Amino acid sequence: MDTLTTLNEIADSEAQPNKFRRKKSVVWEHFTIERIGADCTRACCKKCKKSFAYISGSKLAGTSHLKRHIALGICPVGRTNQDKNQLTSFNSAAPTNGSAGATGKSRKRYRANPGPTSIPFDQGRCYYDIAKMIIQHDYPLEMVEHSGFNKFVQNLQPLFSSVSVDTIQEHIFNIYLGEKQNLLNIIGAIPGRVSLTLNLRTSDQNLGYVFLTGYFVDSDWKLQCRLLNVIMVPFPDSDVAFSHAVAACLTDWCLETKLFTLTLDQSVAKVNVRKNLGHLLSIKGGNILNGQLIIGSCCARVLSDLAQYALHYMRAIVVKVRQSVKFVKTADAHEEKFLELKRQLQVPSAKELIVDDQTKWDTTYQMLMTASELKEVFSCLDTSDPDYKVTPTMDEWKQAEILCEYLKLFFDAANLLTSPTYSTADVLFHEVWKIQLDLMQAARSQDRFIRDLTRPLQEKFDEYWNDCNLVLAVAVVMDPRFKMKLIEFTFNKIYGEEAESWIKIVDEGVHEIFCDYIVQSLPPPPASFVDEANDSFVIKSEFSQEDSFLANGDTFADFDVYLHDIMNNQQMKTELDQYLEESLMPRSQDFDVLGWWRINRCKYPTLSKMASDILSIPVCTVTPDSVFDTASRDLDRHRSSLRPITIEALSCSKDWLQYESWEPPYGTPDATVKMEY
Repeated sequence: MDTLTTLNEIADSEAQPNKFRRKKSVVWEHFTIERIGADCTRACCKKCKKSFAYISGSKLAGTSHLKRHIALGICPVGRTNQDKNQLTSFNSAAPTNGSAGATGKSRKRYRANPGPTSIPFDQGRCYYDIAKMIIQHDYPLEMVEHSGFNKFVQNLQPLFSSVSVDTIQEHIFNIYLGEKQNLLNIIGAIPGRVSLTLNLRTSDQNLGYVFLTGYFVDSDWKLQCRLLNVIMVPFPDSDVAFSHAVAACLTDWCLETKLFTLTLDQSVAKVNVRKNLGHLLSIKGGNILNGQLIIGSCCARVLSDLAQYALHYMRAIVVKVRQSVKFVKTADAHEEKFLELKRQLQVPSAKELIVDDQTKWDTTYQMLMTASELKEVFSCLDTSDPDYKVTPTMDEWKQAEILCEYLKLFFDAANLLTSPTYSTADVLFHEVWKIQLDLMQAARSQDRFIRDLTRPLQEKFDEYWNDCNLVLAVAVVMDPRFKMKLIEFTFNKIYGEEAESWIKIVDEGVHEIFCDYIVQSLPPPPASFVDEANDSFVIKSEFSQEDSFLANGDTFADFDVYLHDIMNNQQMKTELDQYLEESLMPRSQDFDVLGWWRINRCKYPTLSKMASDILSIPVCTVTPDSVFDTASRDLDRHRSSLRPITIEALSCSKDWLQYESWEPPYGTPDATVKMEY
């Protein structure tokens, strides 16, 4: 019997199963066999009536493609999970006895591809991932109802059911509440306090939104930073609006007794606002240093303002350099000629010219610095290319180089604030004191250009230095590599003959804070203590004459008082003074100051708590990607259209999801998250 005859017999037997044999494959519950011609047989889907190749001439197509038609949901009519589960079952089914077994011939088995058919489709997981995607990438919520999005997703997975904006908001709140509970557990376990930053943003409706971010040292002695709340303030000019926002944040996160200090954005740090926040801090924060630990300016914004002022002062030269760079970078022929001239002149600079982004002042600094290193090439280009007509003069190049020297001071300090892992407060001191000293010296320069450029910069930065130098200096004292020694060194350079009084302020401030921590570490007196003390006073007064006689007769009474004073002094020296008197730790790049305090917390139980709180004081109110911005970021049009509670859920969840600590049960969101938005 030839092959064609055999295949036709198979087709006849499957078309007439009662006469020959019973079909084994589950696929035939969904397909019928139709003979098209003498040597062509096709399988027809019972649901969508689409036909598929089965036998053509001497070739048997098999049933794998028929299984995929049903199992992957390709069939437009039969897209049900029940069909899929039925077709998945044949993957592990063992062959049954049949005619092939009777003849002793092995039956060939066609296995389904163990890919998508073996993975169950989870609609709830899809909704969770879409909500997470919207949070992480700031997509508009309405995208889930866009036809293009739904068509794209259904092409990937035909079983996917479209989701509404309301449903996706429920999933977003489900993520938000789950992450918030996890963060509450973390904050509840921290040994120290929390410092807050306030950053004001404005919506399209001129409504204010205060972004409150918490900084703290966790139970593993790692510095953490989390966005805690986004609170709408309808009237940002109000003196009490920000105090109410801080109070709401403290209540929301159970931090009424854990607030340490506040760092404000310039837009928040008005006189009356700062006064009210200082009063709130004295109540909630234990009145440490009478509220002097409030920082009234964001370091990133101060540095940005200084850089922009310097660039504006030299705007004519900056424009010339920018046009020169554009001339080279916007035409391939110009760039080729420029590179050829650079090679001929043997200019050693390996940097590549860039056109700056005027919304980021660091790119303008990079453009000026790179162009200045290639000034000889630009000068040569001026003589060899008649189309190039905007070259700066050599004096202008020299002034651009001087500008870059001072921009570098600001850039190096700001660059510390862009690290994904936030640096402790002591790190910034090393850059800030150098800026203060260099600007002071430059403002007294004999060079008129340098003096005119830097004097306004020095006046602006002096305000920031006076506002934050105490906080930063106290943080440096808590670094065992420097302690008071670095304060003495730097203050002598900055203040000269007046340095001693400024050093004394820092020393007294450190001791005052330590005394506050000593008092807070003492157990509260028992309720009966006051009554017993009063009774003791009455009894003592009744026998005052006798006591006086005994005291006069005891020659060691004064000696006992002396010993008691010595013991008290020794107890005070046990931690702070002992720490300050010990030798400095060796300086190294990878020194972990918080790790050092964690190791020495048994030796300094009270001082280590104080150190962890001080070192976690934030100096910046903006996110790392906004440090070099030339303007403050406001809410975009989409975010401005949302309700305040939705803005908070999206903003906070985006920050918290960086740490990926919570996984929800997939499916329908809990009833607890069905809130108004």
